[in-house]
Amino acid sequence: MYLPERFSRMAIKAIALDIDGTLTNDRKVVTPRTKMALLAAQDAGVKLILASGRPVQGLRAIASELALSEHGGLLVAFNGAHVVDAQTDEVLYDQPIDSDTMRELIGHVRDFDVIPWITRGGELFVERSSRHVIRYRDEDLDIVEHECRMCDLVPCEVDDLLEACATPQDKLLCAAEPEYLQERWRSMVEPFDGRLSAMFTADFYFEFMAPGVDKGRALAGALPKLGIDASEVVAFGDGQNDVSMIKWAGVGVAMGNAIDEAKAAADMVTASNNEDGIALALDEILG
Repeated sequence: MYLPERFSRMAIKAIALDIDGTLTNDRKVVTPRTKMALLAAQDAGVKLILASGRPVQGLRAIASELALSEHGGLLVAFNGAHVVDAQTDEVLYDQPIDSDTMRELIGHVRDFDVIPWITRGGELFVERSSRHVIRYRDEDLDIVEHECRMCDLVPCEVDDLLEACATPQDKLLCAAEPEYLQERWRSMVEPFDGRLSAMFTADFYFEFMAPGVDKGRALAGALPKLGIDASEVVAFGDGQNDVSMIKWAGVGVAMGNAIDEAKAAADMVTASNNEDGIALALDEILG
């Protein structure tokens, strides 16, 4: 790990953190060393930002563990479609998919062997007729149960997913076997190219958001209102949906377990999410 000289004397006001594969280790917990480093940063006046594909509900437990509400941290949800003040719940940025486009999108993805769902509040809406299980790493995985458990959501089965689209929604998530998604994602995106943002957030998740939505744009839209410039931000990530904020931040850090695209975009590569990569990088950056 090497911090370029031009970053060694930067004043850092905010740290943006992806969750899965970055902040949490493979057991889905924040390690004591990483937690201690982030609490210390907040005590020194640095704002923490959780930036994830998860819904807001799926960020609250970790936000509580890291005391974001006490320090005025931010929650960037749905890959950047929605930004909330962790202390006041004020919505600082919101860019949902309009209802007509969402209806068209749902009709389109029904032509593929994927499990589509919508998250609203603390509920996950999935069609009653849809399968819930995918084959992952040679085992059956109930992907709906997995998502509900990870994000503290209640499953809500409906006859038709369009029932959940009366109002604009922040994203449509499509789950399937990784091999299938790799083969079909281009066909899934093609009718909406230029009309929606689309990306992998895990090897078994492919997601659609409003056009232009990504974590970098969300930070660019929310942080200037708080007097924070991109040059004063450190961003950590590991996946495709983290590349925009890694590029946008003054210091972009890829985890050792990150995909090649994230590492190529980063200013530095730290240790993996299982090796306290965040804490090690902050030791270098914050001193």
